[in-house]
Amino acid sequence: MPVAQRQVESHSLLLDRLADARANTDQLFSIVQPDALYDRPIPERHRMVFYIGHLEAFDWNLLRERALGRETFRPEYDRLFAFGIDPVGGGLPTDRPEDWPAIGDVRDYVARVRGALDEGLQERWSKEGSFGPELTQLLEVAIEHRLMHAETLAYMLHQLPLDRKIRPDAGPQIVHATAIPDMVEIPSGRVTLGQRRNESFGWDNEFEANVVDVPRFSIERYKVTNRQFLEFLAEGGYNDNRLWSESAWAWRQKHDISHPGFWRQQDGVWFQRTMFHEVRLPMDWPVYVSHAEASAYARWAGTSLPTEAEWQRAAYGTAEGTERPYPWGTEPPSPKRGNFDFERWDPTPVGAFPEGKSSFGVTDLAGNGWEWTSTLFAPLPGFEPFPFYRGYSADFFDNKHFVMKGGSSRTASCMLRRSFRNWFQPHYPYVYAGFRCVSH
Repeated sequence: MPVAQRQVESHSLLLDRLADARANTDQLFSIVQPDALYDRPIPERHRMVFYIGHLEAFDWNLLRERALGRETFRPEYDRLFAFGIDPVGGGLPTDRPEDWPAIGDVRDYVARVRGALDEGLQERWSKEGSFGPELTQLLEVAIEHRLMHAETLAYMLHQLPLDRKIRPDAGPQIVHATAIPDMVEIPSGRVTLGQRRNESFGWDNEFEANVVDVPRFSIERYKVTNRQFLEFLAEGGYNDNRLWSESAWAWRQKHDISHPGFWRQQDGVWFQRTMFHEVRLPMDWPVYVSHAEASAYARWAGTSLPTEAEWQRAAYGTAEGTERPYPWGTEPPSPKRGNFDFERWDPTPVGAFPEGKSSFGVTDLAGNGWEWTSTLFAPLPGFEPFPFYRGYSADFFDNKHFVMKGGSSRTASCMLRRSFRNWFQPHYPYVYAGFRCVSH
């Protein structure tokens, strides 16, 4: 293929992906009742209106001067919508709805920013005939940042009262599966954490590639289900301080944590809150819990959470010692491989996508819920922060966040790459995150 044709296709693909990501978040905000846009569904986070402005402000602040040479027109909005809130420490925000701009002004800002960005990108292309590696990287950052928010915003919307949301048309039908818990033995082998520079796009914490030896271990074939976790609860797991770390026990007591955050009990019957309904607890769905709860369960079961390297070995390794780009092989992600890429709002039963299993027969490693590891989020050897976003990862190398791998139903397919690393603090109960246990 001629170089010029490849460049045009790359330019077109990037702009198409940016348009698709915008459409995704626009659709997400459209399910919020208009009078709920100033609600704060998660106490530690900003109000919904902030995120409407933030997504455009991020793109504008990232690209305006560095790549497009555009003048700002609302600098106070550029600053107001620049940064979110990390829920670790610092107390809860105390702002009031009236402290924020009117929604009409925010939407006007969004429209003007999009128009200026699109015009600037088209001018840059017309003038130079390509975006070049620097602008291409910035556009990848803008696209994936928005898609990350498409997922974390779903966590917020999940906490909105059901009557504060507009239910969209039903998505794909829920699939059914029967899975009997068992352990799969994973032979010792080597895994690659991260990726080589200039191999493909990645966030700063995905570099540099490092090869790690992993001793033999066994891992659960399926994520831990609601049924399994209910046994832990019924046997008093939430009341046994021997199963919890000191900080986790203090958190559990302070907030009276006695069951998973997505569960509710009424008249002795457990229910789970989905995005748009409340249903009787689906026993074969993966349980979504905090890292603290997952760790307590693992101790109760006489097991542990996998390390990042162990999880990688089970997901991408083979008995022959090679590594796959995806658990199932080399084929790009598709709906038959798992519950991801915004196909559904809610989980599916574990084991429902046998075509997504790894070389070792471990299922649901991509989608249907992120998976907690026991590895603290830290830089890989050779780490260098993005010069244009120095705090993206480095601000969280604080021994307070744990690596998560895999993906959820609301994870974009581009972030199912082997090197992608997600992270959250251990006492945050709103994430679509489950786990599976290992034994040695």
